Formats: sequence, C-alpha cells, structure tokens
Amino acid sequence: MVVGIVVIVVIGLGAVGAYSYRNYVIRNNIAYRIAALSAGGPPETIEGLRAAIKDYEKQIEQHVKDAAQTGVYWKILASRLQDRGLHNEALKALEQAIYYNGEDATLFYMTGVSAAVVAKSSLGFPGTGANQGGVSERDRYFAIAEAGYRRAIELNDRYARPRYGLGILYVFELNRPVEAIPHLERFLEQSSNDVEAMFVLARAYYMAGLSRPAVDLYDRIINRTKDAAKRAEAEKNKDFVLGLSYE
Repeated sequence: MVVGIVVIVVIGLGAVGAYSYRNYVIRNNIAYRIAALSAGGPPETIEGLRAAIKDYEKQIEQHVKDAAQTGVYWKILASRLQDRGLHNEALKALEQAIYYNGEDATLFYMTGVSAAVVAKSSLGFPGTGANQGGVSERDRYFAIAEAGYRRAIELNDRYARPRYGLGILYVFELNRPVEAIPHLERFLEQSSNDVEAMFVLARAYYMAGLSRPAVDLYDRIINRTKDAAKRAEAEKNKDFVLGLSYE
C-alpha cells in the first residue's frame, strides 16, 4: 500500500511539473509576442501595452483588407479568363479566389462552369496525367464541376444558375436525369420563360421514362415561344415522345 501511495504521489508530481512547464512555455510565447510588438522590447507600462496592441490590431485590419482585395482581383481575373475561353487558367485563378473567400457562391458556380468545359475538352494526351488512380482526367473535372455547382447551392439556395448547370451536367454528360429533374424544376420556378431550360427538363423527363410530363413541357414551349425554329423543334420532340408512348 505504501508503495502504491508513493507511485501515485510521484505521478501526481510529474503531472504538476508537466502542467507548470506547459504554462511556462505559454507565458514565454506570450511575452515573445508582446516583445515583437515594439522594436525596443516589450512595453513596460499598461499604457504602452495598450498602444502596442492597438497598433497590432491596425496591422491585422490592414492585412484583412489586403486579403479581401486580393480575392476580388483573383475573381475578376477568373471572369476575364472565362470570357476568353481560357478555362484551365480560369480554374487556377478561381482556386486562389476561393482561398481568400470560401463562402462566395458565385466563385463555386464559376468553377462548375470552367471545370465542365475542361472536362468536355479533355482528350487524354500522353504525359498529361490524364488517368490517375484509375480515374480519367475527364471524370475528375466533371466531379469538380458537380462539386462546384453543389457548393454554390449550399451557400445560396436561391441561386438559380448552379441548378441549371447541374441539370445540363446530369442530362448531357453524366446520364443521371433523375437527379437533374428537381434542380431544373427549381430553376424554372425562378426563370419560368427560359425555353432552353424547358428543353433540358423535357429531355430529362423523357430519359427518366416520364413521357407525360415531357409532352406537357413541349406543349408549354409551343404555346409560349415566338421562335419558329424552337416551336418546330418542340413539336418534333413531342411527336417523337408520343410515338414511343403509343408503341
């Protein structure tokens, strides 16, 4: 029993010693930081400490402003690169912009747009790392596009464009029409006269085996559009779906 008590006391003293040492290190780190606030060593008075802290806060505020402005510049650069069709370079700029502002839904939507374009233009040239871990470069960029659109929606549920982007991606690239339908329906709730989105949603309905909703949507296009070519396309698609339905 005596031995047990001795062991417990020793362990307790060791723990106290370790705790005291950690506190010593922390105090010294704090002292070092305070000393760094002024070139002539740590302030010796309370007023001096307050002045040093105030000066440091100003430096922090300036750093925050500079970082925010840097993020804006990266976003502008990414937009300009997208306008010129330089989507690989745009993705690099967007990565930097997101680093500075990770809660800007627009940046993630832009990432979705550029990643989808890069994926479709990927030809798997030799030596480009086109296949890593069994995943093709095309698939990796489509995954980035999907993640970008989804993150944009998470940040702003009312943001319509990422939903349209996801609809396009699921219908035309990933063959996942069922997942496209709710996004396209939500998009059309906000942009009820967007004929192109109606065509995409009608196609999604058809691919998912929902003939009646597809026909109804083609009728909606026929009744609303003033574009003769689009009306003719809708009528042709409607007849095709009805023809399959009657077989």
